[in-house]
Amino acid sequence: MQKLFVLLFMSGILCQNNYISAQQQRGINRDKYRISIRQTHEEITIDGILDEESWGQAERTGKFQRVTPTDTGYAIAQTVAMVTYDELNFYIAAICYDPTPGKRPVESLRRDYSFSRNDNFMVFLDTYNDQTNGFAFGISAAGAQTEGLQYDASKVNYSWDIKWRSAVKSSDDSWVIEFSIPFRSIRYNEGESEWGINFGRLDLKNNEKSAWAPMPRQFNHCSLPFTGTLVWDKPMGKAGLRFSLIPYITVKATKDYEAGEKTNWKGNTGLDAKVILSTSMNLDITVNPDYSQVEVDRQQTNLDRFELFFPEKRQFFLENSDLFASLGSETVRPFFSRRIGLNNPVRAGVRLSGNLGNKWRINLMNIQTGKKEDIHAANYMVAALQRSVFSRSNISAFFINKQVMDTEGDTSFSGNRFNRIAGLEYNLANRDNRWTGKAFYHQSFYEGTSIKDAAIAANLTFSSQYLTATLNQSMVGTGYIAETGFVRRKGYYEINPILQYRFFPKSDIVINHGPGLKMDMFLDPSFRITDRETQLLYSVEWINKSITSVDVKETFINLQAPYDPTNTGGVQLEAGEGFHWNEIGASYTSDPRKMFNVSFTSRYGGYYNGTRLTLNGELNYRIQPYGSLALVTNYNSISLPLPYNSADLLLIGPRLDFTFTDKIFFTSFIQYNNQIDNLNLNLRFQWRFAPVSDLFIVYTENSFPADYTIKNRGLVVKLSYWFN
Repeated sequence: MQKLFVLLFMSGILCQNNYISAQQQRGINRDKYRISIRQTHEEITIDGILDEESWGQAERTGKFQRVTPTDTGYAIAQTVAMVTYDELNFYIAAICYDPTPGKRPVESLRRDYSFSRNDNFMVFLDTYNDQTNGFAFGISAAGAQTEGLQYDASKVNYSWDIKWRSAVKSSDDSWVIEFSIPFRSIRYNEGESEWGINFGRLDLKNNEKSAWAPMPRQFNHCSLPFTGTLVWDKPMGKAGLRFSLIPYITVKATKDYEAGEKTNWKGNTGLDAKVILSTSMNLDITVNPDYSQVEVDRQQTNLDRFELFFPEKRQFFLENSDLFASLGSETVRPFFSRRIGLNNPVRAGVRLSGNLGNKWRINLMNIQTGKKEDIHAANYMVAALQRSVFSRSNISAFFINKQVMDTEGDTSFSGNRFNRIAGLEYNLANRDNRWTGKAFYHQSFYEGTSIKDAAIAANLTFSSQYLTATLNQSMVGTGYIAETGFVRRKGYYEINPILQYRFFPKSDIVINHGPGLKMDMFLDPSFRITDRETQLLYSVEWINKSITSVDVKETFINLQAPYDPTNTGGVQLEAGEGFHWNEIGASYTSDPRKMFNVSFTSRYGGYYNGTRLTLNGELNYRIQPYGSLALVTNYNSISLPLPYNSADLLLIGPRLDFTFTDKIFFTSFIQYNNQIDNLNLNLRFQWRFAPVSDLFIVYTENSFPADYTIKNRGLVVKLSYWFN
């Protein structure tokens, strides 16, 4: 009955979308906030000095309006933006006025800076005019760049990396910006005469976020439904076939001390290629890729009964990746690219992605991995097709296939020779982004039978300035297998309502405050409760950007499998046992504008048949603008009755992030984890000697903390260059 209710409810929302007029589909601000762009024939020098005649003739934006701390009125620190273009590049310039004395807060010169910790300017481009997918480019007051792929209207993946140029010129009362973005670096529909565009500014000295086209403060700065309109002087033309080659060479030296091996020296070469088939269609090819330079994952203390999630950071998997990455939900992902090449090498891969006209998007990927020790080679094929419907909603269909190779005659192989997932998804998003949601059906297939179990889910969220309400429901069968996905658990029905209310008082010290209620309940296939978590919280956001919250939580768990609550290999609690406990928590995040800032979370209460104290903290100190020092600590003190293990678990990770210039970076990361008895050291040097062309030197080492006995170590030197 509940599933039927959800399906009927989603159908009702879908029907409401059917009556949205064509005028409404343009977006909230598209008719009122418009800026024209004209082609220039003079050379634009990217130096932060707006002395070209084109900038004098370019149309300028009107006054920027506040987004936070209040979304009414004009910004104290005003910004003026302007645009132009030539045959190859899209140019953006901005003058960021700075009437407040004092140093402009910036974290460092590192690329992909933290938005909330830096004075910065950003531009958000809705090149597809779908108010859902686009591009974000930004620059800090110190000249550090960031760029990202926008998806789901208000989310940005900043791991994406492409070729573009920028410059900043600073004075006491302003800083001036110039961008140059090659048309070949972004995707758009040919023949269009308008794009969605918005310009945003964060001025930390005045604790003010502002934008050219206004938006409600409950939404992210990058929300594409609130962009204005960029009006081209002529329709966007076709792009001929263009390509880029990014070859690399690596030299590695590794030694496994525990296995008693000698130093292993290895050289390698590979190639990435980008072929631009049209303004909206891209072909990516990788041959023998190497991901040794990818930034190390931040470790987590594992006190969970289920697998932990780590994000994808490899470039090949990122462009248009939202079609794959957004399939399913956070805990039921039919495709998770980190499964590919995790324990054996990727030999080659190809991906075709982009838009087919104004309504259709496609993403096709095929990757071949090689054999390594007892892990067989496999071929991975993923296909997703998406159709826009109504104002901002869409329907997606996908198919995922993992095919294990060379298993004939291998009597030791006991896994599935193939695993396939097919599914349909409906993503709901209304015109002003107040109503969002999703409904999906996924079916798994694998060896031994033609059909296995499915995963079914639906969720709906309402967001206003004061109230945010979400209802999630999902059901995953016991036989649902997604070997190329991330599925935390199987064989359950889940219901997860969330409510958050905010008051916005007229106060000189508080921006907003309010209560929240979260509930998460799991039932087994017989609809008996196995897990229940209820949390009541209250949070306060202060005018200085610090945040305080307190909460109480009630938990019930009926174990479905034996489990050691410390995950240290001790005596396990028996399956079928039920546990109920309560706990309290508090958290605080200080003013991020300060040179020294902190955040911490503390919790105390019951934990299965014992108690647990949790202390998490992060200390940050900026050496502006050259870098930062950080110390991340996670401590859990678990006390259980005998014969079960008690444990004091400590994970501590000091980090030095130093930027010599905006092109030379050094990161030192140490992670001490007594849960796995390991001390990890990672040293990473990067020199970006040309756009998207790098020299990396990476050293990693793992050792036993007690006597610093080395387990293994490795040194990698990698050189890559981007040829257009």
